[in-house]
Amino acid sequence: MTNPLKRLAQAGQSIWLDYMHRKLMEGGELKRLIGEDAVTGMTSNPSIFEKAIGEGGDYDGRLKAALDSGVREPMDLYERLAIKDIQDAADQLKPVWDRTGGADGYVSLEVSPYLAMDTEKTVHEAERLWKAVGRRNLMIKVPGTGPGTPAIQRLIGQGINVNVTLLFGLDAYLKVAEAHLAGLEHFKANGGDVSKVHGVASFFVSRIDTQIDKKIDERVKAGDPQSDELKALRGKVAIANAKIAYQRYIDMIGTARWKALAGAGASPQRLLWASTGTKDPAYSDVLYVETLIGPDTVNTMPTKTLEAFKDHGVVAPTLAADVEEASDVLVAQARLGLDLDGVTKQLVIDGVKSFAESFDTLLGAVKSKRDEMMGETA
Repeated sequence: MTNPLKRLAQAGQSIWLDYMHRKLMEGGELKRLIGEDAVTGMTSNPSIFEKAIGEGGDYDGRLKAALDSGVREPMDLYERLAIKDIQDAADQLKPVWDRTGGADGYVSLEVSPYLAMDTEKTVHEAERLWKAVGRRNLMIKVPGTGPGTPAIQRLIGQGINVNVTLLFGLDAYLKVAEAHLAGLEHFKANGGDVSKVHGVASFFVSRIDTQIDKKIDERVKAGDPQSDELKALRGKVAIANAKIAYQRYIDMIGTARWKALAGAGASPQRLLWASTGTKDPAYSDVLYVETLIGPDTVNTMPTKTLEAFKDHGVVAPTLAADVEEASDVLVAQARLGLDLDGVTKQLVIDGVKSFAESFDTLLGAVKSKRDEMMGETA
């Protein structure tokens, strides 16, 4: 077995594709990725749909069909296109879902980023999208914001699969892990079959290093007397943060509380490594894959990162290795005033804003296409 992606799957880590486009499903590429490259899931977000639908004319035929059926509002038109893509991807991933007993084979669809700070609206939107897609191997993406956390608990409590997105900090992760547990307990207490409910916690990686490294570089350039210590942390904080999150996950599945749920058939909320494309050209293009390999986790990769790992990735059990060193890195960043906690909190705010801006651009592009088509057919 020479394909590193297949070896990665053998190591117990699921490979999901962080990309969505109708051509993947219609051209047979998704089926090839599943068969040849061990891909077992897909994730989407507003930025991905902006690029897929807003650029080029690949969706124009579907858009015209929606207009011909009487759909007019840009949001409704977008949903018609996005839901069809999600359904098609879910159907092609269904054999994986069947083969793994529901452990894998998921496709994720995000609630509107406009609702990230509203618990009630997030819950209602998630319920609506869950029904509209109508596939058991769907995960609804809900941001791990303060208002998003109780929404996660309520959705899991109804038996709706949830992919918690925009997680950067350990505190936020622990809160959504608790929400998942409490949701499962509620579902079980009300007679639900917890073996049918699944979730992941999407822990973002490279964006942390981008911000921390920027702070380091600015201080080194300014002649900071601690420059040597600062430079030694470059490219290490995000990975250390993720490794400690995994240790918290290990702690959680060792508790009596979790074991009671596992005894009823529940599957744990797996950690999913997101934002794993390397941003800094000074680093390996597979840095955020090779350093975070461990069982019962997921890595969702952009196409470029997936292809790079297939070409030259090295598989080793790295996630649970050098944990003491990871702890030392987190202690050092705090001592040196890099403020990881502040950085991760700001990244959540920035992430919500970025997705909302992508959504604005997407809806604007859909509106422009609609107006052009209606002008042509008038």
